Amino acid sequence: MIRLDIDHLPSGATPKPVWLWWSGTGAGEADTDRLWQAYLRRFDIEHTFRLFKQTLGWTCPKIRTPEAADRWTWLILAAYTQLRLARPLAADRRRPWEKPVSSDRLTPARVRRDFRHIRPTAACPAQAPKPTRPGPGRPPGRKNTGTRSRPPHGPAAQVKDQAKGLPIINLLF
Repeated sequence: MIRLDIDHLPSGATPKPVWLWWSGTGAGEADTDRLWQAYLRRFDIEHTFRLFKQTLGWTCPKIRTPEAADRWTWLILAAYTQLRLARPLAADRRRPWEKPVSSDRLTPARVRRDFRHIRPTAACPAQAPKPTRPGPGRPPGRKNTGTRSRPPHGPAAQVKDQAKGLPIINLLF
């Protein structure tokens, strides 16, 4: 266990000691610095997972297989990466109670708010679809050789069956 004593807090409150767990022995000054910096970064990590779950819908779908869960996780990570890369293109569309920030300090949630304005201006790697007409279909005079997906039914089919001499059975329940 490592005890960190804090000299002062920006708010002016009375600081309490912070206890950090370390599994190694003989933690040096560099290890202690890395530990308290990692402790401070935990808020960023927790907020990232909150964004994944609440905003990007990481836990929303009902996934049946582990492979599908892996694919969904990779899609969420791709969406997050896209939001991070679009940060320089985004404008700050803030809510009335939020403070304005520069475009290099926008959070992924704020970039997502402006994404509908970014998307039309971004280049699309796909080409425009070619105009097309319906295909020519079956040539005139040629019979349909496709198999039926199910047997015919209805009054017309019953008339044909009667002409063939097949019995018609109507079941009444």
